[in-house]
Amino acid sequence: MAVLTQDLLLHAERCMRHEDVSKKYMLAGLNRTLDEWLCNSFAELIEEIELWKWDYATGDFWSRLAKALQQSNIRLSHVGRVVGQQTGISAYHWKNELSSATRSIRECKMRIKRIGGSRLDTDSEVWGHDQTTWELMWAGEAAMRKSIPALRKVGYESIYDLPRIQQSYREKALVVIPPAMRICATLNGDQRVQVLIPVVQGLSQKQRQLMQHDFELVDWQGLKLSGHQPRGGNEIV
Repeated sequence: MAVLTQDLLLHAERCMRHEDVSKKYMLAGLNRTLDEWLCNSFAELIEEIELWKWDYATGDFWSRLAKALQQSNIRLSHVGRVVGQQTGISAYHWKNELSSATRSIRECKMRIKRIGGSRLDTDSEVWGHDQTTWELMWAGEAAMRKSIPALRKVGYESIYDLPRIQQSYREKALVVIPPAMRICATLNGDQRVQVLIPVVQGLSQKQRQLMQHDFELVDWQGLKLSGHQPRGGNEIV
């Protein structure tokens, strides 16, 4: 794997060394890959691609490079020169992109699948999830992939761009998420933030509702969203 990773990095560097057709082709491919995986940066792509098996995650050059880097445990700083300086696309990212926010849910589903679980296994005593939560883990991801492009098209790139409800600590939590969905095991799962999915063109009511329910499984406390102010004054108290 180390040899393959080195070869991929050298290929990327050679192709983007000069301002020519090769570099334009590579940049266009990177943009297509980021759009396909709903990522805004190469770092986010590496995190997202960790959730997928090699055969599924290597459909193009940049996906193969991201998967190789992830499996080789190579620090992003080692490839920042290639991906950042030479491509002009950020090699780094912050944790509040739309797809990043729901990654903990997909990670939970990945762990279940790795030990033989499937969508049809709905026994709450075995998996520790009620039937509604279980179904959302599967249907929510599909809704996210259909919803995020429509949200991005009208300017919603981050969860900070979306309106939200902020609950006071003096009041009861809006929702308590299951332990498996919590980013940090020491957190109590109390969610005092509810991020709202707005009505936008190209997003059906069904998909919007599914993504809204999916967001109710997100550990906003773990993402430290409650300590920040949304962009554009979209907070509802």
